[in-house]
Amino acid sequence: MESLVKYLWIIPAAPLLAAAAGALLPARRRRLGAGLAIGAMAVAFLLSCAAFFATLQPGRATSNFRWFQFGDTAVQLGWVLDPLGAVMLVMVSFVSLLIFVYSAGYMAGDWNFTRFFCFMSLFGAAMLGLVIANSLLLFFICWELVGLASYLLIGFWFQKPSAAAAAKKAFIVTRIGDLGLFLGMLLLYSKAGTLLFYDGGRGCLEQYAAGSLAASTVISLLIFCGAVGKSGQVPLHVWLPDAMEGPTPVSALIHAATMVAAGVFLIARVYPLMSDQAKEVVTFVGAVTAVFAASIAVAQNDIKRILAYSTVSQLGYMMMGLGAGGIAVGMFHLITHAFFKALLFLGAGSVIHGCHDEQDIRKMGGLRKLMPLTFATYAAGMMALCGVPLFFSGFWSKDAILDAAHQWPVSKAPFYLGLIGAFLTAFYMTRQVCIVFFGKPASEEARHAHESPSVMTVPLAILACLAVVVGFFGTPAWPWFQKYLEGGRPAFDLSKIVAPEQLTVMLLSAGLVFAAILLSGLIYVKAAARPSRETDPLERAQPAVFALLNRKFFIDEIYDATVVRLTAVFARLSDWLDRAFWGGLVRVFSWLVVALACLDRAVDESVVNGGFDAGTETVRGSGKWMSRFQNGQAQRYLRVIGLAFCGLLILLLWGSQ
Repeated sequence: MESLVKYLWIIPAAPLLAAAAGALLPARRRRLGAGLAIGAMAVAFLLSCAAFFATLQPGRATSNFRWFQFGDTAVQLGWVLDPLGAVMLVMVSFVSLLIFVYSAGYMAGDWNFTRFFCFMSLFGAAMLGLVIANSLLLFFICWELVGLASYLLIGFWFQKPSAAAAAKKAFIVTRIGDLGLFLGMLLLYSKAGTLLFYDGGRGCLEQYAAGSLAASTVISLLIFCGAVGKSGQVPLHVWLPDAMEGPTPVSALIHAATMVAAGVFLIARVYPLMSDQAKEVVTFVGAVTAVFAASIAVAQNDIKRILAYSTVSQLGYMMMGLGAGGIAVGMFHLITHAFFKALLFLGAGSVIHGCHDEQDIRKMGGLRKLMPLTFATYAAGMMALCGVPLFFSGFWSKDAILDAAHQWPVSKAPFYLGLIGAFLTAFYMTRQVCIVFFGKPASEEARHAHESPSVMTVPLAILACLAVVVGFFGTPAWPWFQKYLEGGRPAFDLSKIVAPEQLTVMLLSAGLVFAAILLSGLIYVKAAARPSRETDPLERAQPAVFALLNRKFFIDEIYDATVVRLTAVFARLSDWLDRAFWGGLVRVFSWLVVALACLDRAVDESVVNGGFDAGTETVRGSGKWMSRFQNGQAQRYLRVIGLAFCGLLILLLWGSQ
């Protein structure tokens, strides 16, 4: 591990070089651009696997180096190889590789195909760099590069005003959280004297914040602000659903394994810094986010927007798991979610591709016969997300979170909110599957739908298998994943599955999931058979509630009426101050300077120059008069001498008397 960590930088360097090469390629070199991106990510995946196998032996390795020095202070960066980073490397590189391959088919007709893979490679490089960082400073650099790449990808179809607006919204909203992270970095450096995570006992994580409990709590909450922005927690979740304006592979990349997972990974990485108070905040924010986003997803009609709010909800579960249960609980759901949510987004992209770019689920229907492979894989992802027992990964990871919340000594509120979120998740996903794949086609696009090519369906099949298999690495009977992160070796014990406390939570969550699937199925299978689907059954039953959920609790409108409007007013006030007040002061001072200059010029020309000219005229006249005695005539000189002699003689004679 010690020898391998020195070369860990090659993992993000491979896609970074592909991005640099892609930026220089002409647009017509489409196959070369895609090949470089896919090949570089394949290299990153293989190296990530090597790093992962090295961490099967307990331990941690770091490689730190001096970046630059000013005065007596040296700024150090470095890489870290440990189980937490290694499992993230494998997950990010593997899911990204499948999305890259899928993109080669999905984006085949796009005119800017080459640049798309350039931006995707940049995104992958930044995310992999973030994972291996052993310094909060290097982490922050890669964090901001992830934000830049997401801006480029969300607004990739910049000719669409909605895509351009969504890119700006994502960039600005996440910067709000990043400001908190930046302030947390400064405060942490002032307390610990370093931003290295691990440094032979001198790292900021090893010192446990090196300060008082109050300072630790403030630092933890400021860092959590960055995670709130990137991972779409309430109240900074508003950018994430709008990010659906980007191409579907971008949605899968951002909402599955990479950008949104960065916030959860950040909290897991700095977990030793988190005080008990900060963990409570993380738990409650996650629980509220899980229910809030799930309730909105119930009333959405865009196939990708439903999945986007589902992502927000599942990120809330991850935060709740981190706060109430620890790193292993939150990270297990992050890993399982990465696979089945990537599967769902890519499956949604396959549906959109087969339905000729249609995204409204009300205009679909009957696709299970026209797109059987997409339907089978999408159903697997749906059941994993719902947490259907016992063969789907989402059941085991979500059950671990609910069990941790149930045992949390602070409050039972997150547990009950988690149960509500589980019910709503199963309800809205069943609703989506029934409307999209069952019943009869509701539009010409759906009637002429076709199965996607193998370059798109093969990644779906691989992800569908993983959506089932991955969960078995973290079951109560064999908690391999949890012990791997903790550096231990698990033993297989089937009796732990039927432990009384855990069994109660398991049966309760499973019962809610089955009840939600049955209820939603009864409602929407009938609705899917109707020729007209403009009005949702829930909308007919509760129009006011449905409108509230469909309009996302009017959060965007509230922000527009308050934050955005106040910002616009402040901007106009600043503009007025700049133009009228400060500009007026500048103009007044400029006029005073001009007036003083005119006065100075008048004094200079009239007084100074006039006096000087008069003085020089007098000197010139005196010189002219004196020149008469210096004309070179000897006779005049003798006369003067004679007159002077006579005058002197008279004075002498006058004096002698």
